[in-house]
Amino acid sequence: MSSFPSSRGRPRDPRSHEAIISAATELVIEVGYAATSIGAVAARAGVGKDTVYRRWRGKPELVFEAVFTTTDHVPAPDTGTLAGDLTALLRSLVEEFHAPAAAAALPGLLADFAADPVLKARIRSQFLAPSKERLLIVFERAVARGEIAAGTPVDLVLDTLAGAVFFHVGLVGEHLDRQLAGWLAAAIAKGIEIR
Repeated sequence: MSSFPSSRGRPRDPRSHEAIISAATELVIEVGYAATSIGAVAARAGVGKDTVYRRWRGKPELVFEAVFTTTDHVPAPDTGTLAGDLTALLRSLVEEFHAPAAAAALPGLLADFAADPVLKARIRSQFLAPSKERLLIVFERAVARGEIAAGTPVDLVLDTLAGAVFFHVGLVGEHLDRQLAGWLAAAIAKGIEIR
């Protein structure tokens, strides 16, 4: 779970968490990011607004988690090659960015991130950590196989992968192409391979 750490007191009900995440996703698709509110999410989820605010600081964190962390609990792929592992990671990322909720949420989230550097830093450090962890595992295996050097900059590669998918699918709005993940993975793997 990517939401903020819980405070002391009564244990949280995972059903409430799932109901809130589902409600946020549905509302973003139905009414858009700007019209989605914590109150509307809480009402649809059948919880109080305080329940939502105990888990997320605000709408951007909630929507980001609901829309862009769907693959956080998927284990790191192990296909036997860096290109294969990156392809598997990128397929999930392409599907996530191509989802209707992502298309509806992205412009508003980007505006919120641009307006609030603290929010942007929080998203990067707390919500992107699972993606970075999976990429670290993939890189460790690639280093052990002799495919890349040990000092390969994980953050830069993660930004490059996500940036390419974001631009191609999220910003430009290209149709989903089954070969996109493979093409991007091959380009990145070739670019960071040991020569």
